[in-house]
Amino acid sequence: MKKLCKSNKNRKICGVCGGIAEYLNADPTLIRLAFVVISMAAGTGLLAYIAAALIMPEANEVEE
Repeated sequence: MKKLCKSNKNRKICGVCGGIAEYLNADPTLIRLAFVVISMAAGTGLLAYIAAALIMPEANEVEE
């Protein structure tokens, strides 16, 4: 079973969007673009990113 975790390979800031992209088997650039668009529309994207960065485990900490 796949687990959602921060990426070690596809990281720009903390690896949150890269980890989501790896979990969904999607392009990390599309996830980052969607995040920016949703953040601009909703206005709480930065807070959600910080929360995800604190909550999501690192990829090397997750046992498979």
